Amino acid sequence: MPTAQETGNKETFRRFHDAVNTGDAEVISKTIDEVVEPDMLFHAPVPMDVTGAQAIKHVWAVLLRAFPDIHVEVEDVIAEGDKVVSRNTVTGTHQGEYRGLLPTGKSITYNEIFIVRFAGGRIAEIWGVVDVFSQMRQLGAIPA
Repeated sequence: MPTAQETGNKETFRRFHDAVNTGDAEVISKTIDEVVEPDMLFHAPVPMDVTGAQAIKHVWAVLLRAFPDIHVEVEDVIAEGDKVVSRNTVTGTHQGEYRGLLPTGKSITYNEIFIVRFAGGRIAEIWGVVDVFSQMRQLGAIPA
């Protein structure tokens, strides 16, 4: 039987993913402000010079510019204690610059797994494994 903490954390996680799937940068930014600690620790393959909640906002700004129709399908969610783990399938169409690549118009599908630690009902730390190799291969940056 899940604890109240686990149930609440899963609901906050779901709320975050519902926001990112709107494709609306303003909704995403507002939701991040509500559910992510300002000094959140972010461990993921994203080169940037910002930290905390601003890092997540930056990631989503980049993704929305590159893939305006991006969609994150949460395949599995597991909650235990202060952590939520998700396995996701991401789809989108490359319509803007991404990691130095000009738009190709190609549709991509890739997988990711995230572990999210919560503190006080808010996202405090994120570890991410994103299949960047698959992204780059599908966009033609790496030979098939």
